[in-house]
Amino acid sequence: MAAASEKKKKAVMVVAVDESEHSFHALEWTLQHFFPSSIPAPLFDLVVVHAKPFPSSVVGLAGPGAADVLPYVEADLKKIAARVLDKAKAMCAANSVGDVLFEVMEGDARNVLCETVEKHHADMLVVGSHGYGAIKRAVLGSVSDYCAHHAHCSVMIVKKPKGPKHKH
Repeated sequence: MAAASEKKKKAVMVVAVDESEHSFHALEWTLQHFFPSSIPAPLFDLVVVHAKPFPSSVVGLAGPGAADVLPYVEADLKKIAARVLDKAKAMCAANSVGDVLFEVMEGDARNVLCETVEKHHADMLVVGSHGYGAIKRAVLGSVSDYCAHHAHCSVMIVKKPKGPKHKH
């Protein structure tokens, strides 16, 4: 039995963000539904994570001179990560959500998200759905599908509504 003076640990929610509008829709939806200003103390601690690819996975390291390109690719990936986190921070601030942990982790998004869930002992992972068709999903691999099967927590896939009739 925990001592009365011990603070009860809140559940942890991890939200994945990348440069897509789908991921920012998922973050906005999460902020509105799980962190409304009408609730004085949110039920979750929020962790927002961006998976920054390895430069070599973007370049493909084929042919002479490929290694010369890596520093430029790395610089671009860092700029993208900074932009993504700046936008996520602005969205959290606009929704009056303060105490948020923002992280950039390097690697394949599927692995990064599952590792982040483990690291923070998350109770829920939130990802956006890109809405790929079956062929594109088969070729690219679905991050949300992978996480739904491999993350050690509940996974919520937030879909972006189609058309104007689904406004929140």
